[in-house]
Amino acid sequence: MSRNLLDAETSPYLLLHKDNPVHWRPWGKEALAEAEAAGKPILLSVGYTACHWCHVMNEESFADPETAALINDLFIPIKVDREERPDVDQIYQAAANALGNSGGWPLTMFLTPLGEPYFSATYLPKEPRFGAPPFKRVLTDVAAIYADKPEPVAQTTARVQELFTQLWSRDLSGQINPGTINDLAIHIGQRFDMFYGGLTGTPKFPTVGLVEVLWRGYLRTGAMQFIHLARSSLDAMSMGGIYDHVGGGFARYSTDERWLVPHFEKMLSDNAQLIAILTLAWQHDRSPLYRDRVEETIQWIRREMMVGDAFAASIDADSEGEEGKYYLWTEAEIDAALKGTYVARFKEIYGVMPQGNFQNGRNILHRLSPLQNFTLTDADMALLKKQRQLLLDTRLKRVAPIRDDKVITDWNAMMVAALAQAGAAFRKPEWLAMATRAYDHLLNIVSEGDRLYHSWRDAKRNPNGFADDYAHMARAALILFELLGEKRYLADAQRWIHTLNEHFWDMQNGGYFYTADDADPLIARPRMVFDQAMPCANGTMVEVLARLFFITGDPLYRDKSNAQIQAFSGELVRVPVSMGTFINGLEYVMTGLQIIIVGSRSNPKTSELVQAVLGRSLPNKLLMVVEPEEQLPPNHPAYGKTMVNGVPTAYLCQHATCSAPITNPLQLSQVLQLPPQTQQPMGSPQGTA
Repeated sequence: MSRNLLDAETSPYLLLHKDNPVHWRPWGKEALAEAEAAGKPILLSVGYTACHWCHVMNEESFADPETAALINDLFIPIKVDREERPDVDQIYQAAANALGNSGGWPLTMFLTPLGEPYFSATYLPKEPRFGAPPFKRVLTDVAAIYADKPEPVAQTTARVQELFTQLWSRDLSGQINPGTINDLAIHIGQRFDMFYGGLTGTPKFPTVGLVEVLWRGYLRTGAMQFIHLARSSLDAMSMGGIYDHVGGGFARYSTDERWLVPHFEKMLSDNAQLIAILTLAWQHDRSPLYRDRVEETIQWIRREMMVGDAFAASIDADSEGEEGKYYLWTEAEIDAALKGTYVARFKEIYGVMPQGNFQNGRNILHRLSPLQNFTLTDADMALLKKQRQLLLDTRLKRVAPIRDDKVITDWNAMMVAALAQAGAAFRKPEWLAMATRAYDHLLNIVSEGDRLYHSWRDAKRNPNGFADDYAHMARAALILFELLGEKRYLADAQRWIHTLNEHFWDMQNGGYFYTADDADPLIARPRMVFDQAMPCANGTMVEVLARLFFITGDPLYRDKSNAQIQAFSGELVRVPVSMGTFINGLEYVMTGLQIIIVGSRSNPKTSELVQAVLGRSLPNKLLMVVEPEEQLPPNHPAYGKTMVNGVPTAYLCQHATCSAPITNPLQLSQVLQLPPQTQQPMGSPQGTA
């Protein structure tokens, strides 16, 4: 007898639907085989735990017995957690675009029994609303199309397959020149909002990779337009309602241009990227605002996101059936919670109004308006900190949103890297220790030999890892190697890269497929270079491979990095605004600065030189501490360099040339303020960058 089969799953999102009268199946060969045997089309519904409209559609339609009976009669229904199966989500989001739908979540796709899409939608209401037809009518109409109109269905599926070929199988190669990255940064800057930062238009996402392109543009050229746009973005996000001023952490995106009204879900991946870029910006000018946001966000991670030593995926936007309820305040609630403190000052600074600045008389706390009118004393800051803690204590008594506590490998790896870099920059050894514990925990739960799994929950790991998992685990391992010098991290990174090269590399066009060659086949095998919510593996790998070449001198890594650049450079002219991570990796290759410190890690003078490096905003650096008895690879530009007069000594190497020795930390810090030089991608085995 057919029934809902989601009760055997571990995904919190799938488990939210286990009691639906819909006879949901998880994605897999069995569900597809059942559809083929029954001759029925497939209803594919894709969502995730923190998705507001996913919950709405669940409550309206999937929990409704009449709607469920119609679904069960006409379709084989399959439910997918897009965070657990991003491979499935990416394919069918692209299919939705091909069918004239903008995509998004919940994604509602109708497929042939072979998994071929022939109709798409997103949220569909139970009753006619927002100009959308009712879900039940769509169900009957779409089932009739499959049964009665096989030729149009076949034409539609063929058109989608052709789009897949154009997206992922065509030649995307091209040429670059030394001026490319400056031209790309200018192009991206022209797309940014000069007043509030971020890409123009709404909704506004953090798009951290593009902010980093602008930040690097300033460091590279000194052009103030770049730093203005980068700081405008980081300042407005840090002061706006997209930031949780009470509990720390950033929401997924803003629904308005000023970053005031967030979509209240919080994602681990977004916060990892924001910790990293805020740390990079703080290293340049020691902004107290950026320091506070990094510290508060990490406090939130420690308080609300830990799963053992690893990190949960997300926190829902909804609580008690209402989006944002957990985070909103009426003026009366503020007055009650802050009674006995200077509450009027708090309300003035955080934009609290009697009528509210959001729905139903409630307020989103923010510091956007007026942004520059508050000169806060140390006493002010101490009072505000106390008041925020009082509000947090009050909020913790509310019904909290659902936490999706699955451990996602690539998201966790990004947080490991961000925590490690922040811990080193801010001299917070406890943050670096958090990073190493999380990394080791990941090795225990998602690693098996040279293969990774994508997610873990309740002692079950599934599915096999994707290119993003390997790329970000390798990058995290290399950052830990850079900061701690332990060879095991380097060996791990090399192991992940070996797997990528063996099982993911596209032998025809270059670059890495998203799925391995031994994964269960889907109707397409994506090979992507565009960033989405996550930095794309093919962008990330440009930097990762270059790092490995700088460390090991192995030309295999240099050649692969150059092949990566060649494989996708043709897209830089067409859609650079979608390629922030790739552009940043390209700059790393062209301006990579190897900082070699020869000296014992236990020597305080070595530590002083290291701290001089970590005190600078250097996104293109590779720092290596070389013990006096160690030798670099023979083809390394610093091969044979030693300490001067027995004192720990730094050498700056770029484009196969090294600086004179530097033993004074202050001098090293001053030299590192100079802008880098650019050249073509790595072209010889002499450490060229």
